[in-house]
Amino acid sequence: MGGIYGVLNRRRGHVISEEQRPGTPLFTIKAYMPVKESFGFTPDLRQATQGQAFPQCVFDHWQVINGNSMDAGSKVEELVHGIRERKGLKKEIPALDNYLDKL
Repeated sequence: MGGIYGVLNRRRGHVISEEQRPGTPLFTIKAYMPVKESFGFTPDLRQATQGQAFPQCVFDHWQVINGNSMDAGSKVEELVHGIRERKGLKKEIPALDNYLDKL
């Protein structure tokens, strides 16, 4: 169980329920984790639990990220820069006057 919680904490996961299956030593743990953090989750979890845990990932909901994308060094800024890079856009967020018509 400690390996599971360790992996979830490293990947910003939040456990919402933990239930033991009646009559067995098996547990079902339900947690929310950001999609970005889910890439590589299966091998990381298997390694942390010596292959005893096996995940099932399903998209559940959208959630607004708290913070400001203009704050240098913030998690939100890092996320926005990663998205802009992946899409082939400039790293800097353009100023509003780039979109206003000249009179």
